[in-house]
Amino acid sequence: MPFLTFQNITKRFPGVLALDGVGFAVERGSCHALIGENGAGKSTLGKILAGVYTGDGGEMQLEGKIIHPANPLAARHLGIAMVHQELAFCPNLTIAENLCLGELPHRFGWLNRARMREQARAMLREIECDMDVDLPISRLSTAQEQLVQIAAAVGTHARILVMDEPTSSLSVAESEHLFHLLAQLKQRGITVIYVSHRMEEIFRLCDTVTVLRDGRHVATEKISDTNPDRVIHQMVGREIVAVTPKHLERPLGDELLRVENLSSPGKFRDVSFTLCAGEVLGFAGLIGAGRSEVAQAIFGLDDAATGNVFVRGRELPLGSVQASLAAGIGLLPEDRKRLGLVLSMNCRENTSLALLSRDPLVRFGFINRHAEKSLAQKYADRLRVKTPSLETVIASLSGGNQQKIALAKWLARECGILIVDEPTRGVDVGAKAEIHALLDELAGQGLGLLVISSELPEVMNLSRRILVLRQGAVAGELPRADFTQANLLRLMAGVEAQITTAN
Repeated sequence: MPFLTFQNITKRFPGVLALDGVGFAVERGSCHALIGENGAGKSTLGKILAGVYTGDGGEMQLEGKIIHPANPLAARHLGIAMVHQELAFCPNLTIAENLCLGELPHRFGWLNRARMREQARAMLREIECDMDVDLPISRLSTAQEQLVQIAAAVGTHARILVMDEPTSSLSVAESEHLFHLLAQLKQRGITVIYVSHRMEEIFRLCDTVTVLRDGRHVATEKISDTNPDRVIHQMVGREIVAVTPKHLERPLGDELLRVENLSSPGKFRDVSFTLCAGEVLGFAGLIGAGRSEVAQAIFGLDDAATGNVFVRGRELPLGSVQASLAAGIGLLPEDRKRLGLVLSMNCRENTSLALLSRDPLVRFGFINRHAEKSLAQKYADRLRVKTPSLETVIASLSGGNQQKIALAKWLARECGILIVDEPTRGVDVGAKAEIHALLDELAGQGLGLLVISSELPEVMNLSRRILVLRQGAVAGELPRADFTQANLLRLMAGVEAQITTAN
């Protein structure tokens, strides 16, 4: 008898059939991959199992018994926990308060803070993570929040763990840590449903893979009976061919951006580099290396930043987002929900957000709705955004389609310098290829792109040069001829070794 069974699961949202009769079985103690393009229904299915959503049809069986968790607490009582792709914490509360929020320890009717802290430390120790449990969540990086969420799920002693893109914000070292943890969970008999777009992870970690496409079940196969090309074809129904970026064939243009001795107390120090027209400069480094913080300082989000930033030879005042926008700089942030989008607004409104001071979109203080809709439709088509309409609230889209709208906002502004932080976080292989092609096209048109990515293959494929940061300082710079993961990892980890030239 299968341990967990999905039978004819159906889920509808306004204007969207997210799941259409999905059914398959999961074996006890296995790591079962769930893969598909953005909008295929992967996260929706995981949320139904975890009690976040209620299905509109079908049933789930756990050890032969029908289950229908009405909320996450009911799912927890069944031994089911979920690590969400989109992080959901109370930012004003501490790590300890967030980890224990569902079951706060108390004594004589009062919160027992000492016991709460110890419980939180124990949950973090469970995943071999050492963080100050009194830190507020708002002070953590996205990657640190991801680790706290993993600790929260593992700490419930669940029998079934749903992991939705768990490495989307983790560096190579942190991902390896997670893989080690997953191996331990499997040894303890915990069943893991692993939702990911990263093919190498699936074929390394998982025993079985289920492919969804457009809300329907396509295939469930043993990993030993399939291969990455077959899975990709099942996902997208077309071949995905890796190509060398075309912008590399073109000569570089004039210097667009020069950064000299950029520093911010406790974040980074003495960072210097240049960026030319038509160039993609990659930023690599471990979590906490200062990559995102440097990007935010260039964009004017760090009032404490010192140093010099020049755009086309003219010095840019630090700490002013307005000045950065006026200079033609755009920033696609790592955390799209908090910093990149207004979730209560629709696709049309989010696309035009960075253009509300420009003609012909705004005249005499009023928005030209026809021009706004035309603009939004242009970029929705260009990025192949899957949405019922431009009036759909952005919060109801899949993570990958949200990312496309966040990128469309800056494309619509036609920035000369575009900083993209984790451009394909939570994006499937088909959409990732489209975004890579788009970034290549933008560089070919003469834009200067600064690309920050935790995925070494991504940053190596896109970039002409890679700047490596370690502990807030520049550890080294590699030209494309020297791109190898070994060379990057040595610089990222501070291991002194001779740089080898890639073949």
